[in-house]
Amino acid sequence: MSTNRTTAIAAALLLGLGACSDLSNTKEGTLSGGAIGADVGVVGTVVTGGYIAYGAPIGSAAGAAGSYIYEQSEKSKG
Repeated sequence: MSTNRTTAIAAALLLGLGACSDLSNTKEGTLSGGAIGADVGVVGTVVTGGYIAYGAPIGSAAGAAGSYIYEQSEKSKG
């Protein structure tokens, strides 16, 4: 995968976060975690020579799930 394509994907993910102005903290955190996870998944697959179509969604799911679990644990602390 070329560097330009990777940069374009990362930019599109970050620009998508601009629509998050009226989300709750949990929803915003989950969405941000998913976007960051997708970026990490893309970078990881590029660095290791893996298939990007697998790395981005796996990273996104892991980031969103991690963020959601963190937000829920913070809420329960009270």
